[in-house]
Amino acid sequence: MAKLKDLYLFSYNSLQFLGWTVALFRILSNFIFTNSVTGTYASAGELICLLQCCAFLEVVHGAIGIVPSGAVLPLMQWSGRTHFLLAIVRRIVEVQESPSVFITFLAWSLSEVIRYSHYALSCIGSPPYFITYLRYTAFILLYPVGLGPGEMWLMYQALPFIKRRNLYADTLPFSYCNFVKAHK
Repeated sequence: MAKLKDLYLFSYNSLQFLGWTVALFRILSNFIFTNSVTGTYASAGELICLLQCCAFLEVVHGAIGIVPSGAVLPLMQWSGRTHFLLAIVRRIVEVQESPSVFITFLAWSLSEVIRYSHYALSCIGSPPYFITYLRYTAFILLYPVGLGPGEMWLMYQALPFIKRRNLYADTLPFSYCNFVKAHK
């Protein structure tokens, strides 16, 4: 049974690694060929939305005990990112060309390529030292960069569009605009 679990986790983490590597390649290719940070969402946004939705499996993994993380912290990380992606970036076309999308997607892609490669390699033995080193140090720079000038700045930029459209007023019993103000 342990071998089946390890095979499953290796497969899941390898597929996420490959997906995030493709996303990173698309982001960097778009940047290099256009000499611009615009077009980031068009080049990698839908793939990143798919990868992020699939990451809900990490909540399940923790909940059923096949990884030691538990379910609460992965759920918090997953729900924050998924909200940002699906409720704001994907829904508000006007912010998709923002440099904040480039910053966020680049930081996320780099961190996930490192994280998933580390997890996948851990399933089949010990990852190389440099992967382990990056896994536990790169986030020190990538997390605040992705969060500050990335996610938070983009949510701030989205506020006028949320307010003007009264976004989600027909489905939520509270002001989504006020929620985003408090969330950022």
